Amino acid sequence: MVIAYIRPDKLFDAVHEQLQAINAYALANNIAIDDELIDQKSQNKRLEARRDVTSYFQSKSNSILLVYDVWVLSTNMEDLIQMFSCLLKNNFSVHFIKQSIVMTQQSSSMLVLGLMDQLRQKIQSESKKVIGRPKGSKSTSKFDKYINEIIGFIKEKKSVSEMARLLGVSRSSLKDYIESRELKELALSSLVLQTPHNAEEQVINRILCPNEKEEVEK
Repeated sequence: MVIAYIRPDKLFDAVHEQLQAINAYALANNIAIDDELIDQKSQNKRLEARRDVTSYFQSKSNSILLVYDVWVLSTNMEDLIQMFSCLLKNNFSVHFIKQSIVMTQQSSSMLVLGLMDQLRQKIQSESKKVIGRPKGSKSTSKFDKYINEIIGFIKEKKSVSEMARLLGVSRSSLKDYIESRELKELALSSLVLQTPHNAEEQVINRILCPNEKEEVEK
C-alpha cells in the first residue's frame, strides 16, 4: 500500500506545495498512491496527542509512505526518533521527497542521523528568527481540507461554480484559493522531479558537528 502523508505547519511549506511535490514524485517514479492522509489536527502537537495518526500507521505495516520532508513527521526531535523507530519496526519504506531519499530497515545509521540532523539545523535556524509569523511564511486556509477533492474536480473539468456548490462554499473564495495555490497547474500538468544520483551522500555530508559549524562561520 502506498500512503501520502501531508501535515500543515505554519512555519514550513503549505499543504498544496507538499501535495504538488508528492504528486510529481509519484508521477516520475510510476507510483500509484492508494491513500492520502492530510493531518489537519496535528500542527505543533506532540506525538502522544496524535493517536489517530500513530494508530493509522500501525495498522498499515509493510507500506510505502510518501512525505514531503522530515519535519512533516514531527518537529520535535524526541518524537521524531520514536516515529522513525516505529515506522521502521513496522517495515515501512519512507520516501522523503525533498531529499530524494528512501529510508528502510536496511538504511545506514548515517543516513538516518543525517535526516535527523537536517531537521535539527532547520529548527535551530527557525528559532533564531523573530518571534511571530515570519515574513513569507505559509498560511493555512479553510479550503486545505478539501484540496484532494478540488484537484479531483479540476481533473474532471468541473467549473468553479459546480465545485463550490458540491463543497457548499463561496464561489469567489474558492476561485481565489484555486488561483493562489495554482491548483489548475497542479492538477493538469506533468511535474517531473529530478532525482540526484548521490542523494544519500548529500544528506550525510550536510551533518554539522559543533567544530565544523564554528569553522564555517569564521
